[in-house]
Amino acid sequence: MRHREAVAAAPPRRYHGHRYWARPLPGFGDPDARVLLVGLAPAAHGGNRTGRMFTGDRSGDWLFRALHEAGFANQATSTHPDDGLRLAGAYITATARCAPPANKPTPAEMDRCRPFLLEELRLLSRVRVVVALGKIGWDAYLRARRAAGLAVPRPLPRFGHGAVATMPDGGPALLGCFHPSQQNTFTGKLTRPMLHAVFVRARGLAGL
Repeated sequence: MRHREAVAAAPPRRYHGHRYWARPLPGFGDPDARVLLVGLAPAAHGGNRTGRMFTGDRSGDWLFRALHEAGFANQATSTHPDDGLRLAGAYITATARCAPPANKPTPAEMDRCRPFLLEELRLLSRVRVVVALGKIGWDAYLRARRAAGLAVPRPLPRFGHGAVATMPDGGPALLGCFHPSQQNTFTGKLTRPMLHAVFVRARGLAGL
């Protein structure tokens, strides 16, 4: 909480004059989604500034372009919550709801935020595929299933880009994707074709 408010109080020069959201962020998207994206946490000067996950930052630039190309979004960019972006068949949420220092939420913060993810899992009853954006999102989804009393594979499946894990009870397939962070996109660990391929595969797994 202190970090999200501190960055809002002293933003970098390029965001001087911007009024920051600086509060916990809800998930957003299609309430009838067949594909659920589980990310890490709001970016300090992205979602924490704009009030919508992945909106107004470089990670979002990559993510929404890929979603648009795969038919999940009506436009390829997202700069602010009133920019006209609409998701179809997809819903975006995160493991932690506040921007953490160094983009690394603590285990305690993730535990505090888990009830929000659990409620989303309950409400999004049509989800057939969960796309985990990074290992933290992968592990968070599996922990949430256990907390909800749902079955998880044994041994627990390992995260990997393009990895797919099936649930013993026939629940949503879990699909791994490197997070579209600048650390991954700038280094070439994640390329645009790699990201696009994940969402094409998600469509197929979801029967869309």
